[in-house]
Amino acid sequence: MANVMSPIVAERIWALPLSGSAVKFLQYLVSRSDFGGALPVRQKDMAAEYGVTPQAVSGLMAPLCDLNIVLRPRSEERNGNSYRLHPLAAKYESPEAMEAAFRAALARIQAGDLPNLKLPTYQQAPPARAGRPKLQVA
Repeated sequence: MANVMSPIVAERIWALPLSGSAVKFLQYLVSRSDFGGALPVRQKDMAAEYGVTPQAVSGLMAPLCDLNIVLRPRSEERNGNSYRLHPLAAKYESPEAMEAAFRAALARIQAGDLPNLKLPTYQQAPPARAGRPKLQVA
């Protein structure tokens, strides 16, 4: 069975306004998630598996929730700190499943039923200076 990662987060992870520990925790969440983004593990179990306190998990989770990479269920839908990865940040069993999930997620975003990811846009690299670099040996 294939394991297809969303390129949306993977290609922009370098530009996310996250600490290195939050990026590492996101990698843990993706590896621990089901296809499509469901996280079948409670926060206290994440803490035990990850080797941190439940409060540390909350601290690592907060910036991911702020960017909508991790979604908290509405308070009336909560059952034991259940979180999920945004469909545009989840892993899928095949490229076809990912494409179908992305189409559905984009339709839900347009309908206002799903928040959009708050990712930085691509920034073009500055052009190289013309001519040879001025190198000096000290």
